[in-house]
Amino acid sequence: MEASLFAQYVAIALAVLASAIHVLNRQLPGPMRRLRVACAVPLLRAGRPAWSVRLGRWIAPTRVAAGKAACGGCDGCGPGDTATRQP
Repeated sequence: MEASLFAQYVAIALAVLASAIHVLNRQLPGPMRRLRVACAVPLLRAGRPAWSVRLGRWIAPTRVAAGKAACGGCDGCGPGDTATRQP
């Protein structure tokens, strides 16, 4: 009984953590980008094991195209966005 209760607590903690990360990514894209860079850079240094480099590349944010650095990060204002097109 105690093991199943512990498993439930772990599942709830993981769900809360995933939800918090999602909300922070949506509401604070700039600080989250800086946090991801700060976490990824030590993993990508020369001489690190292959698993560390893979993890660092997975954590690292994607590159921002020129001219979109001032954007909030939603990436929904490009020419392919159908919501902002004028008829």
